[in-house]
Amino acid sequence: MTREVIKPGKFVSLTYSITDSEGNLLEQNDIPVNYIHGGDKELIGGMDSAVAGRCAGDRIEIDIPAEDGFGPHDPDLTFTDDIDNVPPQFRHLGAEVQMQNESGETMLFYVTHIENGKLTVDGNHPLAGKALHVTVNILEVRDATVADMQSAESSCRLN
Repeated sequence: MTREVIKPGKFVSLTYSITDSEGNLLEQNDIPVNYIHGGDKELIGGMDSAVAGRCAGDRIEIDIPAEDGFGPHDPDLTFTDDIDNVPPQFRHLGAEVQMQNESGETMLFYVTHIENGKLTVDGNHPLAGKALHVTVNILEVRDATVADMQSAESSCRLN
């Protein structure tokens, strides 16, 4: 019996962990992430090509530069204001603040810093500007079923 190889149209199930350049754990996902390889759902920073041709049971380590991961940190997405100008429900670290630009587009910002009567919100992804080391454990590779394809389509519509 041959082992299934990751290629377009295959159902893939994997877990992963992400560390920064100093080895600090940034994210760990022990609940399997499932996707159809080559479909609409893309993995970050070239992970798609790194897992291509691999099989269930393989463990892969990938170094992803900031520009290929979540992009560079954009200072234009960071704002600081007097805390008195901010509604009380947003005056804590980690608070989610939805902001709207002149065009009516909305974006989610997070309170990242509070000090000396000032509050800072940041619209960058928390991993923006960071080089990442990703460890991927491939759990399952098989032909995608119709149900897998429908699930992939509905999850893409939600994003």
